[in-house]
Amino acid sequence: MSIEFLITTLIVVISPGAGAIYTIATGLGRGGRASLWAALFCTFGIVPHMLAAITGLAAVLHTSALAFDIIKYLGVAYLLYMAWSTLRETGALSVEARQEKKPLGAMAAEVMLVNLLNPKLSIFFFAFLPQFVPTGTQNAVMRMLELSGVFMAMTFVVFALYGLFAAAIRGQVMSRPAVLTWMRRSFAAAFVMLGAKLALTQR
Repeated sequence: MSIEFLITTLIVVISPGAGAIYTIATGLGRGGRASLWAALFCTFGIVPHMLAAITGLAAVLHTSALAFDIIKYLGVAYLLYMAWSTLRETGALSVEARQEKKPLGAMAAEVMLVNLLNPKLSIFFFAFLPQFVPTGTQNAVMRMLELSGVFMAMTFVVFALYGLFAAAIRGQVMSRPAVLTWMRRSFAAAFVMLGAKLALTQR
C-alpha cells in the first residue's frame, strides 16, 4: 500500500460531500450511535460505484451521455428534496431536540440514494483506482478490491469522527434556538449547492 494512495484517499475522504453532511446532521439530530450507523451506511453506499469501476461498468456512464444525464438529474432532484425536507423540519436531516428513532432501513435507503444517484462517483473510481495498480500486476482485480477496502475503512473512520464530534456538541446546539435554525438552513443550503454542483458537472 503506497503512501501516495493513503494520502490521496485521505484528501478525497475528508473533502465535504453529501455523505459527510448527512452524517454530521445525524449526529446533531440523533446523537452518537445514530451517527455511527450513518457513517457505516455512507461507507457501504460507495460499494456499487467501486464495483462498477472494477468491472468496467463505469465506462458505460462515461460514454453514454443519456445514461449519465438521467442519473445526474435524478441525483439533483433528490438533493433538492433533502434540502426541502430539512427546511420543513422533516426527514432524516431534521435537527430536533427530541425525535423518534428512525428505522435503520430507512436511513440506509436515504444514504444509498444519495450515493447511487451520483454518476461522478463511478467515473471517479474508474479513474482513481487503476492509477495505484502497477501495469503487469498479477490478479489486478484482487489488488483493486484491496485498495477499495482501505478506501472504505478510511471513509468510515473519518465520517464516524465527523458524526461523533457533531453529537458531542449536540447539547450546545439544541439549547440555542437561533443556532438550531442557522444549522438547519446551513444543511439545506449545503444540499442545494451540492445539487447545483452535480447539475453543472459533465462527463
